[in-house]
Amino acid sequence: MRGPLRMAARRWRSGAGSPDRAAPRIYTRTGDSGFSSTFTGERRPKGDPIFEALGATDELSSAIGLAGEFSSEKGHTFVDQLHKVQCMLQDVGSNLATPLSSAREAHRKRTSFSEKPVLELEQWIDSYSEQLPPLRAFILPSGGRSSAALHFSRAVCRRAERWLSDYLFVLARYAAMKEGKEEKIYIKPEP
Repeated sequence: MRGPLRMAARRWRSGAGSPDRAAPRIYTRTGDSGFSSTFTGERRPKGDPIFEALGATDELSSAIGLAGEFSSEKGHTFVDQLHKVQCMLQDVGSNLATPLSSAREAHRKRTSFSEKPVLELEQWIDSYSEQLPPLRAFILPSGGRSSAALHFSRAVCRRAERWLSDYLFVLARYAAMKEGKEEKIYIKPEP
C-alpha cells in the first residue's frame, strides 16, 4: 500500500476513528496542500510527472474495464485478456509510483516486472491481426459498442503507452468483425 493508504489502513486496524465506522476511510486528513506520496513515502507535488503517468494509467484501466463489460455482454473470448491487461497496468502503476531516487532494494524488487507482458501483447496482436481483413483505409471509432469502447480505450492509451494502443486497435477491429458490425471508413470531405 502507498503512504497515505497505509496510514489509513493502520488507523482502521487499530480501531482509531469513529467506533461506529466499519470500513477504512479513503481519505487521510494529512492536509496534503497539493502534495501526495509515492510508494516509497516521498512527498511530491500532485502535478509531478509521476502522478500524471499514474492518472493516465488509472484512466486507461477504467476505460478498458468499460470495454470489457461491453465485450462480455457480447460473449467475446478476449475479455479475460482485457482483465489481464488491467492487472498489468496495476503493476505498471506500482512501478511508476516507486521513484528510483528514493526506492530501496525492497521497493524495487516488489514493483519490478519482466518483459513477458509486452511479448504476450505482441502475440495477441499478431493472433487477432491474422484473422482480420487487410486495412485499406482509416477507420473511425465505430463497429458496435464493444469496438467503440475499445477504440476509446486505445485513444486513452495513447497518453500512457503506445504498444498497448496497437493491441486495443486490433482488438476493436476484431470485435467489430466478430459482431458483424460495419466499421466506418474515413472519407475526406470535398473542398
